[in-house]
Amino acid sequence: MARNKGTIRTKSRYKLKKEVRRRGKISMSAYFQSFNIGDKVHLVAEPSIQKGMYFVRFMGRVGEITGKSGKCYKIKITDGGKEKTLISHPVHLKRAK
Repeated sequence: MARNKGTIRTKSRYKLKKEVRRRGKISMSAYFQSFNIGDKVHLVAEPSIQKGMYFVRFMGRVGEITGKSGKCYKIKITDGGKEKTLISHPVHLKRAK
């Protein structure tokens, strides 16, 4: 029987790497930002905060906020023709224009 080797961050060396100028403390406004239901958001992971991070495969996708679960938001995305719901902390989200 095959066994899973590693965690959710496996094989993500370059995906979850910050640019040099983005290193250091994150801004509090990005951490505490709020969204309304129906807002479009980009999934942009903040590698320095692991709490509330979605699976790496969904990085760079655009989704729609469908609800809230504690401090995190529920995001509806389509993946291969199927609708999926992700739960993510607002620090990993960026408002789409």
